Amino acid sequence: MKYQMLRWLCLLSLSLPLLFWFGCVISRDDQSPSVQSNGLRGYMRIRPGRMDQFLSLHCGQCALISSSGQMLGAGAGEEIDKMACVIRMNNAPTKGYEKDVGSRTSVRVVSHTSVPLLVKNERYYFQQSADTTYVFWGPERNMRQDGKGRTFNTLLKVAQKYPNVKIYAVTREKIQYCDGVFQNETGKNRMKTGAFLSTGFFTMILAIDMCDSIRVYGMIDDNYCSRANHSDVPYHYYERNRIDECKMYRVHENTQRGGHRFITEKAIYAKWATRHKMEFKHPSWVL
Repeated sequence: MKYQMLRWLCLLSLSLPLLFWFGCVISRDDQSPSVQSNGLRGYMRIRPGRMDQFLSLHCGQCALISSSGQMLGAGAGEEIDKMACVIRMNNAPTKGYEKDVGSRTSVRVVSHTSVPLLVKNERYYFQQSADTTYVFWGPERNMRQDGKGRTFNTLLKVAQKYPNVKIYAVTREKIQYCDGVFQNETGKNRMKTGAFLSTGFFTMILAIDMCDSIRVYGMIDDNYCSRANHSDVPYHYYERNRIDECKMYRVHENTQRGGHRFITEKAIYAKWATRHKMEFKHPSWVL
């Protein structure tokens, strides 16, 4: 009897730390990133000899950071870095801009046209920032996997050189899906209007796929540039001497071939914000 009691006490003493640890795990803030069991099927990992792994990432609350000059002076860096996942676009830097845009990057969505900029600074993007997940998008002619896709070939070389870096491509089916979304929201065929979807559009789609709620920083609404008191800021916060944002938007909105429909896309996001947990800061949107 005495032996059995000692045995139970030993078992109890061993179990208590385990129970305490389990309690901590289930009570931890659900904002932390987690892996999805089935993955997001529109995003395929690029790895030598394998193209069968989908992006498996889910976040409670995401910060989506625009590259707009609106971020200059925003002072939102500390707030952004507290979010579970931070999503940036193309080659938008953080160094030197931490006070306004934060320093963390969980996911970076990159256009095929920006790939050379990342490769040019590969030590930073694929060594120093190796914990970032990269999602690349581009037209089929650049992303084809038969040896003729120039952008895909470049990314495959990067994946070979840095095997631990998580590099994904938006699948052809997902790009077709995004074209369909644009047509459903606008009533216009994207290709017939001579437009290309922007990196912002693909980034917003990804954020909706992987985030429970989204806080968008530095993105203007579709009416912003028509207001008399709107601020003149650079198109990119890290390119001070480039054309200002509203001029760039107007040029792209009205060009017949090869432009992005930035203003139209912003009107689409306003619709999405009524159906998803989404808010806009610096500047705020009235929905």
